[in-house]
Amino acid sequence: MKRIFNTNYNHQSLDLGLLIFRVGFAAIMLTHGWSKLSVVLSGAEVQFADPIGLGMVTSFYLAIFAEFFCAILVVLGLFTRLALLPLIITMAVVVFVVHGADPFSKQEPGLMFLLAFVFLLFSGPGRFSIDSIIARKTNKRRTF
Repeated sequence: MKRIFNTNYNHQSLDLGLLIFRVGFAAIMLTHGWSKLSVVLSGAEVQFADPIGLGMVTSFYLAIFAEFFCAILVVLGLFTRLALLPLIITMAVVVFVVHGADPFSKQEPGLMFLLAFVFLLFSGPGRFSIDSIIARKTNKRRTF
């Protein structure tokens, strides 16, 4: 019973949890980006919203950049915090602009992604990431 209410944490478990959380959310986002990228690769005509007045095609390509390419970086844990910024902006636009007047049920998926990406921005990618490997190598060089 004591373990249920224990608020201490194990760093290895925390890093494993961050890995699962980071890869899970980014991989799901990647599927959204892939469906958009497939439209471009097929040569089909782009039909997309223009929520912030940049133009339909520009908005579509920015969504692909965030949802596909930045999501890959988050899965890898490479430039994670930087890659999260376009994802956070994209999800904020989806929640507050595209679905701003819609019922909560339409806003909920985007809001869950937004909260997950903001959490990762604050927590960082964890030890099981390329960012962590780079940081360890960089710190070893500075100790000489």
